[in-house]
This record gives sequence, structure tokens and C-alpha cells, in this order.
Amino acid sequence: MSSFDGRTYWIIGASEGLGRCLAEALSRQGANLVLSARNAARLAEICEALPNTRAVPFDVTDLDAVRRAVAEVGAVDGLVYNAGAYEPMKTADWDTETVLSMTDVNYLGALRVLGEIVPGLVSVGRGDITLIGSLSGYRGLPAAVGYAASKAALVSLAETMRFDLAGTGVTVRIVNPGFIKTRLTEKNNFKMPMLMTPEDAADRVLKAMSRRRFRTDFPAPFSWVVRLIDYLPDWLVYRGK
Repeated sequence: MSSFDGRTYWIIGASEGLGRCLAEALSRQGANLVLSARNAARLAEICEALPNTRAVPFDVTDLDAVRRAVAEVGAVDGLVYNAGAYEPMKTADWDTETVLSMTDVNYLGALRVLGEIVPGLVSVGRGDITLIGSLSGYRGLPAAVGYAASKAALVSLAETMRFDLAGTGVTVRIVNPGFIKTRLTEKNNFKMPMLMTPEDAADRVLKAMSRRRFRTDFPAPFSWVVRLIDYLPDWLVYRGK
């Protein structure tokens, strides 16, 4: 029996890619699942294939919809926030609506969901929260206006929550993957180091969820290189810029 057997997990951003593969991985471990995304038809397809799974479609950018979803879902043992939006964009090509849209899904959506669910978890003294960030959240990167900043905000949020919820029985963790082969990364026109399949990434997230460790970055050694940049002086990082 796995540590997930019989427990109920709510995955937000479960209609494809990493979210869908994580749902399949958790189902194999015996978990009961609630799956959410905007695409109701795709969620229904997944639920037909997995036992003990139900769909609650909604839009994380709509606070009223979030509140209705939280009420419909009810009590859960764990939450995975995986909703994400991405458009590669250089600062000189700034599109305000697109930047705001990415921020609304990647960060503000998490605020809406967590604001509605965290008080309930704290009140019962138990719960498990996994936020799916990105290695891009550790450093401002080229052509990542909107995306990198929103993921950096999510990392910071997770760090604050981990401090504040210590001793409450609610576990918070941040998982920061590198490049995953999905519909979103197909937009990139550059070589993506150590590109992973969503199945591989899901297995790594599942492993992180089985531990109490706060932060999981992958894949190594790519993640080590990204973190190392933080320790380099600015004159070296921006040399020639």
C-alpha cells in the first residue's frame, strides 16, 4: 500500500501534459482524484479512463468560479496547483495583455485557490499542498517576460507559506521542473537542455510528494547550473549586455 492509497488529491491544471500524467501516476498509487482545468471535455475523457476520479472544471482567473469549485470539491487530503500559461516574449516585444494573462494563471490563480482552501486545511490540522513552479523562477531569463516573473512569485509564495504553516499540520512544497515536452514548450524555437517527457516529470513530482522536503528542483545537473547563476556576480552574468 502506498502513502497515496485511499487519499483524495485535487489536481488543478490536469487536462494535459504534466497534470494529466501526474493524475495517472497518482491513480496507479490508489489515490482518489478530483481533476480541474478549463477544458471540461478533456477532463471527462481522463475521468473515464481512471477509477475513483471526478472532474470539476473551472477557470482559476475567476474568483467566483474558484469559490464554487472549492465548495463542490469539498474536503481533500492534498492539492496540486499545476495551472500554467506560457508565451515566449522578449521585453522589446512586450504585449501587456499576454503578460497579464500569464500572471493571472500562474500566480494570481494560485492566490485565489489557496486563499479559499488553506483556511479549511488549517482548521482540521492536516493537508498537503504542492505548487508546481519552474526553474525559470530562480532568475530573470531572456524572452521570459511574464512567465519567469510569475513563477518567481510562486516560489516566493511557497517559501512564505512553509514558514507560516509550520506546526499547523499542513505541508507546503515547491517543485521546480526544467523543460517538459508539452504543448507549451512547443512554442520555443531554441534548444531546450535536458528536455523531459511529461511522464518522467510526473514520476519526479510524485516522488517529491511522498516526502516532506520543501523544495525539489529537476533535472540535475541542469537545475544545479540554474541555481549556480544566483551566486555569480551581476557583472559576469550580464557581461556584454
